[in-house]
This record gives sequence, C-alpha cells and structure tokens, in this order.
Amino acid sequence: MIFVGGLGRSGTTLLERLLGELPGVAPLGEVVHLWRRGVQADEPCGCRQPFSQCPFWHKVGERAFGGWRLAKADRQHELRAKVDRTRRVPVFALGLISREAQLTEYVAAYHRIYAAAAEIANGRVVVDSSKHASLAYCLSAIIDLQVVHVVRDPRAVAASWRKKVARPEDGTPMARWSPMRTALHWVAQNLAYEVLRAKRVPVLRVHYEDLVEEPARTLRGLAERLGLPCAEADFDFLDGREARLGVAHTVSGNPMRFAVGRIKFRENQPRLPFPHRWAVTLITLPFLLRYGYRLTY
Repeated sequence: MIFVGGLGRSGTTLLERLLGELPGVAPLGEVVHLWRRGVQADEPCGCRQPFSQCPFWHKVGERAFGGWRLAKADRQHELRAKVDRTRRVPVFALGLISREAQLTEYVAAYHRIYAAAAEIANGRVVVDSSKHASLAYCLSAIIDLQVVHVVRDPRAVAASWRKKVARPEDGTPMARWSPMRTALHWVAQNLAYEVLRAKRVPVLRVHYEDLVEEPARTLRGLAERLGLPCAEADFDFLDGREARLGVAHTVSGNPMRFAVGRIKFRENQPRLPFPHRWAVTLITLPFLLRYGYRLTY
C-alpha cells in the first residue's frame, strides 16, 4: 500500500495518476474523502460517473462492507474527528497512542477498502493520495505502508492556494488560503513527515519540480525505490514532458483526476506579491533550505 502525502497543491494527484499507469498499480484518489464526497454526496469518480453508479466502487463496497451505507459513513466521520486530526500528530510522534479501539476501527475500514480495491482491480499495489500526515500516522500505527512525501517550493504552493479554482463537479469555488496560512501548514505537514521517517516508517521524498522537469527519470527512480517490478516498456506512456493517461477510478482529488489522454508537464511560476513572497520565505526557511530551494523566487 502506497500513501502519497504532502500539502495540497504540491502535485500529489499528478504523481498518483502517473503511478497508476504502471502495471499492477491501482490509484484510488483521496480515500479520506470517500465517505463524505462519495457515499454521502455521490460526487463523480475519476471515470466521471457518479460514485453510486461507478462499477468499480460498487464492487469495492460490496466486497468490503456488503455495500456502502450512510450509517457507516457517519461512523467514519465520528471516528475521524476523534483520532485523525493534525493536532494529534505529536501524540503519535511520541508513541503515546490513545483511543486504540477507535483507531483500530477507523483504520480497519481503510484496510478493507484497500484490500477490496486491490482484488477488484487485480492489482498488487493500491495508492491512496489522501495527503494528510495525520492519516498517515493513523495507518502506520496498524498496517504496513510506504509513504511518498511530495514537496514543492512553498512560494509556488502559496501562489496556487491564492488562485480561484472551480470544482469541475459543480463549478463551485475550491478553498483558498492566505499565503501566511499556507506557509504555516507547509511547515507543519513537512515536519510531520520528517518525524514519521524518523520513526522508521518508509518515507520517500519526491520534489514536484523534478517530476515536471524530468517525469520519466523521476518516476523510474521512484518505482525502483518502491520495489515496483517495472520493465522499461512500462514507462512508454511518458514521452519527454508529456504523458498519456487512461481512465482512473479516483474517488476524490483535484481536477487532474479526470484527465484522460495526453497531458503536458509544465511548471507554472505563479507569482506572489513581494511582501507575501518574503514572508512565506522567512516562515518556511529551515525546510526551504533543507529541501534545496533558493531564497530568491
């Protein structure tokens, strides 16, 4: 099981889509949102069918739980509020795991989804791009997983969070954050993944900039580190800075999850106003330098 983590707007969905083109890999999207956006809101799957009408997710629900039920969704929301919170990460980091019965019940639902999805997709590996470090901590406390930590320059992330982006499902605006809020969350999430690595959970780091600049080389290297048995021909869907994507049954994520056909890799350089740019730089400075980013942007 591969968990793709990192702050939103860092390229987690792109990486998941690329991994999902490799043989034996089943991308599931942001499973953390499955219950609310899929079961309750019936938002579209990456195949563009409503969740309730997607054959893949229908089979997964039947195999995992005997069908998707609103009562189960309510219970998962209740458990998430108690065990899967960013403020509880320090508790996990210190090894002081509390609410074990609730944590076990919460993670068991994910395990059933992963196992059923792998069986239905006839895959060796499933990918969950839920991103949140708190969920990675919950999962790692009970099941074996590999984490891919995606890092992007915080100035670019902050600029992306300022943009107005409409949800493709209904045209409603997606959330927007101020640069200061983005910077603080960027530090918190990256720190959490550094601590998770220190706790001997397999955490592999990928830079978003490497992924868009040299997608084939970066994906090959990551697949090798993840132990995915891929042949050279398995990367033929990549051609320079383009990729050919098929349909993916990703339950939630940014608009890229709907992309089918050829996509081009390009690193847009959205700009922040000068005061915001330097405020983000100062707030994120320790990790900015640790991850090899320049002070000027």
